[in-house]
Amino acid sequence: MGKNNKYSDEFKKEAVRLLESTGKPKTTIEQELGITHGLLGRWQKRFQINEATDELELSDVEQLKAEVRRLKREAEILRQERDILKKTVSIFSRDAK
Repeated sequence: MGKNNKYSDEFKKEAVRLLESTGKPKTTIEQELGITHGLLGRWQKRFQINEATDELELSDVEQLKAEVRRLKREAEILRQERDILKKTVSIFSRDAK
């Protein structure tokens, strides 16, 4: 596969499952699958297979990182809204004098 390819969740799930079920080293599996060196390790850190649903999902750490990113975006929006309200209040306060 070429550079910057997007791999399907099914492919990632099977690659992680292959790594966990066989005793083969990551580099060997990466070579067999034709993926970039280190990619399988990143997938293993980032994703986990939910045994109940057999679905690929973000690991707990990745879920927390996503939540932090969401909260930072929300905080920035709230800061901008607050600044707009402060400016609006100051404009109307000047007109009232």
